[in-house]
Amino acid sequence: MVKFKIDNIEVEVKEGTTILDAAALIGIPIPSLCYLKGINEIGACRVCVVEVKGKDKLLPACNNIAEDGMEIFTNSPRVRETRRTNVELILSQHDCNCAFCIRSGNCNLQEVSNDLGIIKLNYDKKVEPYIWNESFPLIRDAGKCIKCMRCIQVCDKIQSLNIWDVANTGSRTTVDVSHNRKIKNSDCSLCGQCITHCPVGALRERDDTEKAFSALANPDKITVVQIAPAVRAAWGESLGLSREEATVERLVAALRRMGFNYIFDTNFSADLTIMEEGSEFLEKLKDRENHVFPMFTSCCPGWVRFLKSQYPDMVGQLSSAKSPQQMFGAVAKSYYAKLLNVDPSKIYCISIMPCVAKKHECEIPIMNDAGAGPDVDLVLTTREVDRMIRAEHIIPKDLKGEAFDMPLGVGSGAGVIFGATGGVMEAALRSAYFLATGTNPDPDAFKEVRGMAGWKEKTFEITGIPIKVAIVSGLGNTRKLIRAIRSGKVNYDFVEVMACPGGCSGGGGQPICDGLELAKVRADNLYGLDKKSTLRFSHENPSIIKLYADYMEKPLSHKSHKLLHTDHSAWNMPLSPRREMDDEE
Repeated sequence: MVKFKIDNIEVEVKEGTTILDAAALIGIPIPSLCYLKGINEIGACRVCVVEVKGKDKLLPACNNIAEDGMEIFTNSPRVRETRRTNVELILSQHDCNCAFCIRSGNCNLQEVSNDLGIIKLNYDKKVEPYIWNESFPLIRDAGKCIKCMRCIQVCDKIQSLNIWDVANTGSRTTVDVSHNRKIKNSDCSLCGQCITHCPVGALRERDDTEKAFSALANPDKITVVQIAPAVRAAWGESLGLSREEATVERLVAALRRMGFNYIFDTNFSADLTIMEEGSEFLEKLKDRENHVFPMFTSCCPGWVRFLKSQYPDMVGQLSSAKSPQQMFGAVAKSYYAKLLNVDPSKIYCISIMPCVAKKHECEIPIMNDAGAGPDVDLVLTTREVDRMIRAEHIIPKDLKGEAFDMPLGVGSGAGVIFGATGGVMEAALRSAYFLATGTNPDPDAFKEVRGMAGWKEKTFEITGIPIKVAIVSGLGNTRKLIRAIRSGKVNYDFVEVMACPGGCSGGGGQPICDGLELAKVRADNLYGLDKKSTLRFSHENPSIIKLYADYMEKPLSHKSHKLLHTDHSAWNMPLSPRREMDDEE
């Protein structure tokens, strides 16, 4: 332990604690822009500087260790003047159009500037123009970039993709796509973690809210919307709702107020995914000698993009089952159109997802199996639907919860937990056990696959056959797992992969709460909903049972293969410059 003073307050902390962390322990906030604990501790922004008695220079609090006997001042006149100058210099190269910035009201730079009382700039303003492909699902606005390097570090250290890098030198230094590439030609997985860790509005998803409003206003379109499992655990965060208030029923009420014709639950198609993917896995187990293991889940489009770009020779090990989003679109424009007795082309299918990669997934040309254009017409992130709710002046807290429409609004607890890392595996094992034995296991029999660990493994027995599974989230962890598989260090039968740390609950399209990693809190919410659900097995979903009886026949039937499965090798993905290095390692 070391003893010292911060702002004349006696402090005792463990040796090795940074000044920033020590101050936080006693309730003294030190502002920062670039700092991310354990990820970006480079002191680039110089906003967190503090004065230490006896030292000539101010020190960045984020990467300087508190020492015995120190006297630290976090807001002395010298500190305030320097901090203000540093922020003004950042602002002089920043596009300060806050009124129409995506992060207005939720921006670190805006908050720090306001707290410092900056109401004018003392420096000439120079914002470099920059051209970007506005059709790509991930948008970068160079005029807003503050060169904090967070995006570089998150992409390198957490996701291992190295999409971003420092470009140019001197005063022209900025961040750009690495290897002098255009973003469309890069191996970006579209996980969106760079967006959720950017402190300003330099990175965002492509905004598709106007397309959604246009569809709602078109009397010739039947708007059908699906809500992904993880969305219900996060949508209220930026709208000022507590987790108890932000129920999915309230979200349904808000969407109905907005004018959507039919509101459904992606949990329905999550259950459908389990039936198809679980059946596919059991079929492969029966014929081990003719299949390569492990079989990988295919629900996460960020993971699919990663595998296609990094290890294209392993794409054949992906389950051929579509993601729940795409299964829902195919069902909506075939089975549900038939129930409504309407031309499928009149249905406009919108998804609300915690994900940026879903925007690309729905645009893949082969995802149009229902024969009425794209199976899913438009994807909105959780952030986008929150913006739409605000634009419509809807106060969710004042709404009474409303139920999903039927029959595609029925989902099980197994479908709900798709939004948490390990959830897809647990849901699949619940139904695989039933499909193999004809009896249900205890709903919590496979709960050992839960938890935020980046790489988990477990062996379960079904009908006396040991099944070794692994669960991985975050693409850096995924790369480690795949290297271990390729080198023969580990072997598995079934692997669940989610591109975002913590799974979809920590997705790149979720509300941004800077400095907080909320994947676990949101996942706990989802597991709580599963626990309370009266329906906890995908194979017991009555709407799924009826869908097969009336339309799909059975899992893996000819019609199921046509509508609910896909060929992952039928579209191209830019290859990674890291592939050869990985193979050498």
